[in-house]
Amino acid sequence: MAAVGAGGTTAATGPGVVSVGALEPGTSSAGNLKHLVLFLHEAVLVQYVDTLKLAVPSLIYTLQNNLQYVAISNLPAATFQVTYQLKILTTALFSVLMLNRSLSRLQWASLLLLFTGVAIVQAQQAGSGGPRLLDQNPGAGLAAVVASCLSSGFAGVYFEKILKGSSGSVWLRNLQLGLFGTALGLVGLWWAEGTAVARRGFFFGYTPAVWGVVLNQAFGGLLVAVVVKYADNILKGFATSLSIVLSTVASIRLFGFHVDPLFALGAGLVIGAVYLYSLPRSTAKAIASTSASGPCMHQQPPGQPPPPQLSSHRGDLITEPFLPKSVLVK
Repeated sequence: MAAVGAGGTTAATGPGVVSVGALEPGTSSAGNLKHLVLFLHEAVLVQYVDTLKLAVPSLIYTLQNNLQYVAISNLPAATFQVTYQLKILTTALFSVLMLNRSLSRLQWASLLLLFTGVAIVQAQQAGSGGPRLLDQNPGAGLAAVVASCLSSGFAGVYFEKILKGSSGSVWLRNLQLGLFGTALGLVGLWWAEGTAVARRGFFFGYTPAVWGVVLNQAFGGLLVAVVVKYADNILKGFATSLSIVLSTVASIRLFGFHVDPLFALGAGLVIGAVYLYSLPRSTAKAIASTSASGPCMHQQPPGQPPPPQLSSHRGDLITEPFLPKSVLVK
């Protein structure tokens, strides 16, 4: 959950709602805690209809997280990392359908390139006759990845639509998501392992490796928030590409994963597609116009003012959202 920003950042959901702001001089911590409780009561319980809207994406995100574990249990880590980039394709399609967002030609081409790269990787996975760990089922792993990508794309765009259609802050929405997600996770745990939990305890099986995964997921959510705030789309594209490379290297060292030319080709296409899709809109137009017109220079007619020049400042570039979902949900 994102914290209230320093320097007096407020979070209000509408008229009559108590806002959480900077500490006034001489104000006790108990008074601030009281205001926080009143704010949460008003935003979460009193406006329960608004809160219930978050039940849909929360349910889907909970399902998505479980599907990821099914997928990684049945696919090599490198193959999973490459295939999971299909979430960019599903998010883009749902953005066009649900938010009427337009994509540039370069973005459509990059999505086609992304799909081609993933298809090549899956063809390599199906054709490889190497040993599989823990009786892995590539078919089940692929189905879980595709379902996870579909749920990720829909939930992310649905959540973005909720954010843009209401005055609730991002941190409040993430709190509501967390409440539903925790409740749904506990229900699922009780349904599947209720007897075992009652007999052995809730934290049975929490080895250091499990705690490492939990902390990594929590840190990753906070890190995504930092990236969204301080980085641009190009850096996020490079980060995604680096994650694919690191996953491949780790799979080679830890699990004896073999990289053949077909996998290298598919992964390269996916990395290139991620980079092209994350380019700012103005840069993409410049690339398209340059490739269409060639190196020749356009002559300005006499007496006409020169055309405006594109600013080189990064803040002036109009960028498309790279992955429109909650900054704390991965």
